[in-house]
Amino acid sequence: MRGGTWGRARRLVPGTRKGQRRLVQGVMLACVLALAPATWLHTSTAGSVRTVADVPARDVAVVFGAGLWKGRPTQYLAHRLDAAAELYRTGKVKVVLVTGDNSRADYDEPDAMRAYLVERGVPGKRIVSDYAGFDTWDSCVRAKRIFGVDRAVLVTQGFHIRRAVALCRAAGVDSYGVGVTEPLDGVWYYGAVRELGAAGKAAADVVLRPDPVFLGRQETGVTEALASAG
Repeated sequence: MRGGTWGRARRLVPGTRKGQRRLVQGVMLACVLALAPATWLHTSTAGSVRTVADVPARDVAVVFGAGLWKGRPTQYLAHRLDAAAELYRTGKVKVVLVTGDNSRADYDEPDAMRAYLVERGVPGKRIVSDYAGFDTWDSCVRAKRIFGVDRAVLVTQGFHIRRAVALCRAAGVDSYGVGVTEPLDGVWYYGAVRELGAAGKAAADVVLRPDPVFLGRQETGVTEALASAG
C-alpha cells in the first residue's frame, strides 16, 4: 500500500527540470495567495491594536460573542467582557454593545454577556444587545447601520482583533481594537489557525459587502444609552 501511494505521488512530479521548476513556482504562488489576506489584515490595521490602558477613548465598546457553556460565557468570552468592564470603569467607554448569536430560543449570547457585565458593575442601562451578530462582518455592519455606531473600541482576543478592526472599518466604524491576551493553549492555537481561513472570508466581505443574515430596522438603544450617560 505504501509503495503504491509513493508511486502515485511520484507520478504527480514532472519528469523534466523545467516542469519541476514550474511546479515549485506554482506551489510558491499558491502559498503567497493563501497568505495574502492575512498580510492585508496586519498591514491595514497597523497601529490600531492597543491595550485597555492605552486605547483612545470612544463612546462605545463592541464586544463580540465567543460561545456559551451551560448558559454562561466561555472562558474566552469572559475575558473579553472583563476587558470591556475595565474600559467602562476607567472611563474609556460610556456604553457597551454586546453582539452575538441568538438564532434559537435556547442559545442567547447577548443576554448572557449582559448578565456577566452587570455582575461586574456595568449598569444595565449602559449595555445594549445585538441579537443577530452571527459573525464578525454581520456584527460590524449592524453596529453601523442598525445601532448608528460611528466610532468604537472593539474587544476580542488577539488572534481575532485585526480582522475585527479591518471589517468594522470597512463597514464604516472608525475603530481601535483591544486584543485580549490568552495562554497559548489548544483553543488559542485553534483560533490562530482558523484566522488564516477567516482572513480570506474577510477579504471577500470587504470586496462584496454582503448584507448581514438579518438586518432589520434601526434601533435607538446606543443613542439612548449615550444620552443617559450624559
